[in-house]
Amino acid sequence: MKQKFTVTGMTCSACSAHVDKAVRKLEGVSEVNVNLLGGSMTVEYDPAAETPEDIIAAVDAAGYGCALPQKAAPGKQDTRADAARQMEEELAGMKRRFLISLCFLVPLFYIAMGHMMGWPLPQLLHDSRNALAFAFIQFLLVLPIMYVNDKYYRVGFKTLLHGAPNMDSLIAVGSIAAVVYGIAAIFQIGYGLGHGDMARVEQWSMDLYFESAGMILTLITLGKFLETRSKGKTSQAISRLMDLAPKTAVVLRDGREVELPVEEVAVGDLLLVRPGQSIPVDGVVVEGASAVDESALTGESLPVDKGPGDKVAAASINKSGSFTFRATRVGDDTTLAQMIALVDEAASSKAPIAKLADKVAGVFVPVVMTIAAVTAVVWLIVTGGDITRALTAGVAVLVISCPCALGLATPVAIMVGTGKGAENGILIKSAEALETLHTIKTIVLDKTGTVTQGKPRVTDLYPCEGTTPEELLCVAASLEKPSEHPLAQAIVAEAEERGIPLVPAEGFQAVHGKGVQASLQGAGFLAGNRALMEEHGVDLGAERLLADSLAENGKTPLYFAQDGKLIGVVAVADTVKPTSAAAIAAFRDMGIDVVMLTGDNRRTAEAIGRELGVTNVIAEVLPQDKERVVAGLQQEGKRVAMVGDGINDAPALARTDVGIAIGAGTDVAIESADIVLMKSDLMDAVTAVELSKATIRNVKENLFWAFCYNTIGIPLAAGVFYPILGWQLSPMFGAAAMSLSSVSVVTNALRLKLFKPKHTAPAAPREDAPASEAPQLSVSHIPQNQNKGVSPMEKKIMIEGMMCQNCVKHVSNALNGLPGETANVDLEGKCATVSGPATDEELKKAVEDAGYQVVSIQ
Repeated sequence: MKQKFTVTGMTCSACSAHVDKAVRKLEGVSEVNVNLLGGSMTVEYDPAAETPEDIIAAVDAAGYGCALPQKAAPGKQDTRADAARQMEEELAGMKRRFLISLCFLVPLFYIAMGHMMGWPLPQLLHDSRNALAFAFIQFLLVLPIMYVNDKYYRVGFKTLLHGAPNMDSLIAVGSIAAVVYGIAAIFQIGYGLGHGDMARVEQWSMDLYFESAGMILTLITLGKFLETRSKGKTSQAISRLMDLAPKTAVVLRDGREVELPVEEVAVGDLLLVRPGQSIPVDGVVVEGASAVDESALTGESLPVDKGPGDKVAAASINKSGSFTFRATRVGDDTTLAQMIALVDEAASSKAPIAKLADKVAGVFVPVVMTIAAVTAVVWLIVTGGDITRALTAGVAVLVISCPCALGLATPVAIMVGTGKGAENGILIKSAEALETLHTIKTIVLDKTGTVTQGKPRVTDLYPCEGTTPEELLCVAASLEKPSEHPLAQAIVAEAEERGIPLVPAEGFQAVHGKGVQASLQGAGFLAGNRALMEEHGVDLGAERLLADSLAENGKTPLYFAQDGKLIGVVAVADTVKPTSAAAIAAFRDMGIDVVMLTGDNRRTAEAIGRELGVTNVIAEVLPQDKERVVAGLQQEGKRVAMVGDGINDAPALARTDVGIAIGAGTDVAIESADIVLMKSDLMDAVTAVELSKATIRNVKENLFWAFCYNTIGIPLAAGVFYPILGWQLSPMFGAAAMSLSSVSVVTNALRLKLFKPKHTAPAAPREDAPASEAPQLSVSHIPQNQNKGVSPMEKKIMIEGMMCQNCVKHVSNALNGLPGETANVDLEGKCATVSGPATDEELKKAVEDAGYQVVSIQ
């Protein structure tokens, strides 16, 4: 059985390791996956040997809280929403604790260190006769800091008592030791004042370490707040997925329309969906027809025509006509619900990356405590029972060992790295993502909206003889103006951009799944696909091959006819972003494999792949398949990152080691991802990888200095060098050394502000840039034998193998080299229009001699 549990009280990877170890000790448990980030645990166990109560007891015995997740009752708020609310409350509490701590730390530090720094202090605090007031003021100032940060003591001492100390334990012991030592100093000062021993008073006045305890607690709280804030939005992805489906549905019962909560819809119910509404559950269309936007589920940028017998899915949006469908899957069985489950499972199965500092915590903490205890005992023996010397040495070890530098080594570098990312338009949502990104070996790219612009635009105009490009675009935009179809909108937008005036359309009629028809200034026009043209007897002739060639290149050809005769073809496509090619080349330069994964049709995807040089193209995949492909790559031992923008990418983004979302994408994709590219530029994903490498290099440097500091500082504080060199570090200098180590770590991290990406996109497209870098509208004339004024000697040659302008030049030279021939070669159309006396055999031989293949001659 596989069971999920909620675990509370975990603060670092040492905690998750203790929970994992405690549960694995149970005989019936086969697999444990503890998710520190989500505060959850998934356990696979034999129900005949163990029960959930046994597992909960094991976690409780380890010093942490554990419970089965509670499902929300009907009509109640979902537990995921409760978790999100609790996270917000926790963040607000941490922020409040930090601000309160800071308010008391500033005067505490000023009073404690002012005389050393030469700062002006009241005369009251300069006089040794007032030493007791001087010490007691510091004590009173540190108490509120300890009170608001009592969680460290509760968790730290609890885990310590259970034999599983973590970083909180060291924070608790180090800070409480400093305070206890300070309290002892207050008693010594009082004794000295009472007995006139001013030497004792002055000595112990210098041995107050309340500011060290306050500084420890405040800095650690700040670090934890920043870390928690960067991780706090994980659960929002699922909440936003749930918000996609409508809360109510219009159900047809007894011939009446009844609006019901979507939870009450049953399999077999008939539902009515009007234009602009979201589809509430999965089903099959029974009556009516429409274009449905399924981009939320498939990534397909264009609406899909639906009619009787076609399947529809929850969260799809009805774009045009009304239709009735019969519910086939409701509740947790819908496609959307399965996507939600995938995101939840993928996020939960992500093991948190154990930072090096946390990895050694299980050893470092007990070792330090043992060293401090041994140090105190040894000094007690050596000095003949001098408790003061023994306590001084023991506390010095604890103070200098307090993991400030060790704890700051990673988060400070991460903080600077994420800030630098923000300067470059890269929003990094978690330290884990930044740590993991530098290790990826494969990057998966979604096509629509990631590699491409995400919306169609006009790429080619092919007016017939006797029609100018402007006239064709005027007719096309005038016909498509009343339509709401995205392809129509692309044509209208192109006409508006070129300043072409439109003609009012009369008698407009949309032909479902085929196109439109209308009258312009008294003439009848058609616009649409090949089926519409054939239905009205329009002779397409050789333009069939042209359309096929356009389709092979991932474009959608639209025919336009006037009074039964073709006047031109307009091609529309989702074009490649200007920086996509440079970004893919940069990934290859860094040794990262590139995979394009899309729900779009295979022909379009492969055309984009050829254009960008991506050899591994996986098309026509559903969201479940995307997630499965990513999981398959991970099972091969590869670290995988993915860049996506759609809701359909959410499960795969959650499954990957690092999910990267395009900033212009959906909220769900952004919430599911670990990194967001705010400028929607794929080149920023390259910059993110470079930034990750620079940050991790800085983290390793910080950790080296932090460990080096502890390696030298602990023996010095313990008095190892005292018998030989007379060196021993007092707690005061230990605290100063601790602060110095933190400053050195922060200073090193600030060097990241000098980071500049190595790979950059071209500043501006060149005149000879390929289409992927500078998309241009291609205009070519289509010769029509039936049109007036066209020479019967004019022919069209469909040619395979032309890939660039050099190919065009070779074919043009070969054809124009024939006596009396004039040739116009079109790369986009993969054809050449020739006029002259040459025979078909001569034309074919000329092209083939140039190294290309003739498909047909019309």
